[in-house]
Amino acid sequence: METESTPSPRPTQNNLPISVAIVIAGVIVAGAIYVSARGDSAAFAPQPEEVAPLTGTVDRIQPVTSADHIRGNPNASVKIVEYSDTECPFCKRFHPTMQQAVKEYDGKVAWVYRHFPLDQLHPKARKEAEATECAGELGGNEKFWAYLDRLFAVTPANNGLDPAELPTIAQYVGLDVAKFNTCLLSGKYAQHIEDNVQNAMATGGNGTPWSIVVAQNGKKYPLSGAQPYASVKQLIELALREK
Repeated sequence: METESTPSPRPTQNNLPISVAIVIAGVIVAGAIYVSARGDSAAFAPQPEEVAPLTGTVDRIQPVTSADHIRGNPNASVKIVEYSDTECPFCKRFHPTMQQAVKEYDGKVAWVYRHFPLDQLHPKARKEAEATECAGELGGNEKFWAYLDRLFAVTPANNGLDPAELPTIAQYVGLDVAKFNTCLLSGKYAQHIEDNVQNAMATGGNGTPWSIVVAQNGKKYPLSGAQPYASVKQLIELALREK
């Protein structure tokens, strides 16, 4: 039969530091596993501005058509569809990254821009999205992108752009300001913006920028947040290998 014995004082004094050491070691190992699982770039990459839990699937993305705003070769092997908010600071940061991708992969990568204004955070962004559409109506694809580039250049982001700047931007890119104002006041593109928003959420978008890299064979890769160019390039190279 086992009998109880009285423990000596010396082992009792050593139990606490041993226990603490075990706990600390466990935390270090768990942290290492977590970072390893995510990868260095994912662990430290800027995250998107979020508005809801992630739901949906990238397979529900609306097909890219001639009605889309496309920068680069429309027949490029890889298309990056970006759902963006013009008042999102992460989108402002990501905009030059996408410009670099289209320039470096000239003819191989096309950038498709769609609207995803986050009304809870940036109530001005939806009207700004309509402004870009009016620019496209009045000046075609070239003026759409010129207007968008200028808007991102001048906005302080975080809902900080004065709405009075919208016709000023139109004048800057060479549009008829009177016609631009008439278009903007009409609200004719409000439904189009909403359709983009709904598709963004259907594909799993819960923040901006939310992008989907589409390979030539239709395989899709989600790209969430203002990822650094190196991360975007890795996905592009992966998609280019898909035939």
